[in-house]
Amino acid sequence: MKTISGLLSIDKPQGMTSRQTVTRVKNILRKAGYGRQVKVGHCGTLDPLATGLVVICVGRTTRLVQMIQEQTKSYAGTFQLGLVTATDDCTGEVLSQSEIDPEKISRQAIVDLLPDFTGNIEQVPPIFSAVHVDGRRAYKLARQGHNVELAARPVQIYRLELTGFELPEFKLDIECGSGTYIRSLGRDIGERLGCGATMNALNRSAIGAFSLATSVTPEQLTPENIESFVEPPITAVSHLPCHEIAEQLKERIYDGRSVEVGEVSELNPDSVTADGETARLILVDGNRKLVAVSTYRFDDQTAKPDMVFHDPPRD
Repeated sequence: MKTISGLLSIDKPQGMTSRQTVTRVKNILRKAGYGRQVKVGHCGTLDPLATGLVVICVGRTTRLVQMIQEQTKSYAGTFQLGLVTATDDCTGEVLSQSEIDPEKISRQAIVDLLPDFTGNIEQVPPIFSAVHVDGRRAYKLARQGHNVELAARPVQIYRLELTGFELPEFKLDIECGSGTYIRSLGRDIGERLGCGATMNALNRSAIGAFSLATSVTPEQLTPENIESFVEPPITAVSHLPCHEIAEQLKERIYDGRSVEVGEVSELNPDSVTADGETARLILVDGNRKLVAVSTYRFDDQTAKPDMVFHDPPRD
C-alpha cells in the first residue's frame, strides 16, 4: 500500500468545521490509494463561522501537530459594537444590544485601547469553547445550561492593528500566540468601550511558515492532484535550527539513539529550553529532507531524536 507524509494548507470556507475538512482530505487520500488507515489531523480548530487557513498533517507528520499549533498565527477579524452574545460571536444568543453614540466611541478611542491588549495579557476564553472544565468541554456544559466560569489565562498578542472603522463595526489585524481567542479579544475591547462587542467574521491567513496565499480550497482537491499540494514535513519546522547528519547515522537515529553532532552555531534563543541545558534541533540529510526532531545537549554536544521521520533501514 502506498504511504504519504506531509502537510496541506487548506482554505476553509465558512460553514465547514475543521473536522469536516480533515474527513474530506482523508476520503480523497483513500480514493488516491492510500487506504483507510492513513492518519490525518488538523493543527488548530477554526470555528464554522471562520474562514481561512487550516493546516492538515498527513501520515507520520501528524506527530508535528502540537509543534505547529504552538506557532504564531495571523487573523483578520470584524467586530460589531453594541452587540453582546452568549458565544461572543454572531452565531450566539443575543444577550444585549444598544445604539452606539459616535460622540463617545471613535476610531481613536479604539486605537488608544490597543496597547492594553498587546503583549503578554490575561484573557478569559469564551464559555462556548473547547476549554476543559473538570474534564468536560466548556461548550458542552454551556449548552446543557450549566453556569460555566472560566479563569483568565496568559496569551501573547504580538501585533494588533485597527484596519477598519465604520460604526457599528471595527476591524482588526492580529498576530498572536497559541491559545488566543479572537472572540474574547473583541468582547474585551467592547467591554472597555462600555458598549460590548461581538465577532461577526474571522479569517486566518497564516500559521508559522504556512500561508493562505499558497493554500488550496477543499473543492480543488482531487485524488489525481492531492499529492501535488502536499508540502514536505520540514516545512512545519523550518523556523528551527537544523543540522545535516551523515547518511551512516540514519540507522542509529531510527533506533532512537543519540548521535554526536558537535557544536551547532545556528541555535537561536527560541529553540533553547528554559534551563539553558538543551535546545530543539532539526536533523536533516544531504537533500534537506527531515530525518528527525531532536533534543540537543550542550554539555556533550549530542542530539537525541524525539520524532523520527525517515523510513526504517532496509535489510
